[in-house]
Amino acid sequence: MYSIIIALVIVMITASFFLFFNNCTNEGKVGLSKEISRMGMVTGIKPDKIEYYKQLHAKAWPGVLKKLREVNIKNYSIYIQKIEDKYFLFSYFEYTGSDFDKDMKKMAADKTTQRWWKETDPTQIPLPEAASKKQVWTDMEEVFHTN
Repeated sequence: MYSIIIALVIVMITASFFLFFNNCTNEGKVGLSKEISRMGMVTGIKPDKIEYYKQLHAKAWPGVLKKLREVNIKNYSIYIQKIEDKYFLFSYFEYTGSDFDKDMKKMAADKTTQRWWKETDPTQIPLPEAASKKQVWTDMEEVFHTN
């Protein structure tokens, strides 16, 4: 009886160590999934283009959605909000890759994504910080997160 219990304990300890070390990344973090970077961005939107922008996103092009997955963007949402007399778009997404700049260059080189941006960019009003860098969206700083 004791030998069966000892054997089970050994199996459980061995399995626990196997699972723990199998789930460790090179940085020593536990988990099989890649680390997630949460990203928030903001831009303005032209009031007369809001409906068109919503229509585009209600039927987002399959090639654009495919490219987002290929460049490790997950859980992507865009919100609209009127503040005083101006409208703003707030986006949130999770990045699961290892080289954000490389993935963003890959997305920017994609012909379908370029066509998509030719539709969406004219609807938006970049904030001064983004406009000075010839960008549309401005990065936001995360100040709180909870699971």
